[in-house]
Amino acid sequence: MELSPVCSEENSNNGSIKFDRNYRKSKIPRDVEMDIESLYKAVPQLAKVFRIIDKIGEGIHFAKLHPHIIQGTFSSVYLGEAQMRDGRREMFALKHLIPTSHPTRIAAELQCLTIAGGRENVMGVTYCFRKEDHVVIIMPYMEHQPIVEIIGSLSFEEVRLYIFHLLKALRHIHQFGIIHRDIKPNNFLYNRSSKMYALVDFGLAQGTADTQIELLKDLTGLRKVPRPVFGERSLNSCTPAASTTKQTAMKTELIKSAKAEDPANRRLSAASRGPQPVRTQSSSQKPQRSVQQSLTCNCHLTDRVCNICMSRKQQVAPRAGTPGFRAPEVLTKCPNQGTAIDVWSAGVILLSLLSGRYPFFKASDDLIALTQIMTIRGSRETIKAAKAFGKAVVCSRELPRQDLRTLCETLRGRRPSPDDEVTPLPEANTDSAATHRHKIHEETPTHRPAEKTSKQHIDGAGETLPHTQKQSQSPGIAHLAKQSSAMDCKVEDDERGWDKVPDEAYDLLDRLLDLNPATRITAAQALQHPLFIDL
Repeated sequence: MELSPVCSEENSNNGSIKFDRNYRKSKIPRDVEMDIESLYKAVPQLAKVFRIIDKIGEGIHFAKLHPHIIQGTFSSVYLGEAQMRDGRREMFALKHLIPTSHPTRIAAELQCLTIAGGRENVMGVTYCFRKEDHVVIIMPYMEHQPIVEIIGSLSFEEVRLYIFHLLKALRHIHQFGIIHRDIKPNNFLYNRSSKMYALVDFGLAQGTADTQIELLKDLTGLRKVPRPVFGERSLNSCTPAASTTKQTAMKTELIKSAKAEDPANRRLSAASRGPQPVRTQSSSQKPQRSVQQSLTCNCHLTDRVCNICMSRKQQVAPRAGTPGFRAPEVLTKCPNQGTAIDVWSAGVILLSLLSGRYPFFKASDDLIALTQIMTIRGSRETIKAAKAFGKAVVCSRELPRQDLRTLCETLRGRRPSPDDEVTPLPEANTDSAATHRHKIHEETPTHRPAEKTSKQHIDGAGETLPHTQKQSQSPGIAHLAKQSSAMDCKVEDDERGWDKVPDEAYDLLDRLLDLNPATRITAAQALQHPLFIDL
């Protein structure tokens, strides 16, 4: 099959594929079956090429990357089977995109896949079907294992190779001026048996100032006059009236979102912003008032937010990405964000893999997320880094920087925790990110225990007792059983190389998690790190 960057509105079957309608229909849930039928109706030409077997994922991307451009796509991913001309049956991933705002978003994602994809561990595109406002991107299907299911059984060598290949993919897309913005294990597929890797999902991609992806310039406001996409003004609008109504509704929704913002978030960077015109608080049409330039904030280091801070204009900066993987410059709404945010996310992934905890950071809002980062990297260091990129961060207490090796080995169970010297692995509902020094607020757990604590990973190492039998045991026997299980897990870890993790691994982790994006290691530099000297 030839790679085709063209989006076809008609039958894209160029003779290299034929569809066998006598394929046996597999058993799938009724709701999935209905979704598949809807997709066939929306894009009829798919039925001539593919037998859609199952729905394997869905998600929504929504981000405001520029003050005047809202981007968003809702996507569903299906598993499809096609019969080749030579009789082979091949599997493909069919990503169905339904635009929710700007059609440039879809075209930009397709352009990223066609220009940068297909090599260096970046997923490529095979075909693209289009019918009116529905677009289906056809990509090779790669069988993979979710990290959350295998993290407890990974060897250190597997982790080293995983990060190496992730950095290769990042170096490749960064050379094209592409910022992925959503680096996480779910978007870096890993086939454990074949040692294959693939970076996927450019639904939130953004361009650097010198990006080679032309359509990303439109999304990031680098070009004043956006180019037409697909030869149309919009894939969404049927009539000018409909388009106007949709834009009005979008603006209304944005106003509501701005009003609902947590005042605590505004305090985060209040000290770095000057007085701005007052926004009206009510829904009635009132003349806009202005704050006198001589007024200064009087709520600094207090437990309240003053009217001056409340009246300041909300700062606009890219915030797209998955919670827990956002870099400090994203959390503090720094307007100048580059490829370094992808490198930070890679560092968070390495932190998860070395500690055996996924997800490592889990926070309900940006302020809590920044607090969790401070708990690991230190409050002084975070404040200093924020100042370097023009932000003022205030912390009510000093949090010392933690040693990354000590932290990871404690969480992995290779060092006794000061809180519980007998039980090396923290419980699932504990605040493990700060396990040996500080506790973040009880309602913000940061991560789950490694999968090796489940029965499937310890069956061979020691018997697991039924729940009723555990309750009937004396405390002494239960204590010995718990200690024995931990020792067995440690033996398994030693066999996977976790007793010989070199210092280079933690040095690379430290450089990936550099709080200052200006001094953070790049993907290209990271590939030259001593940890990968033999690769």
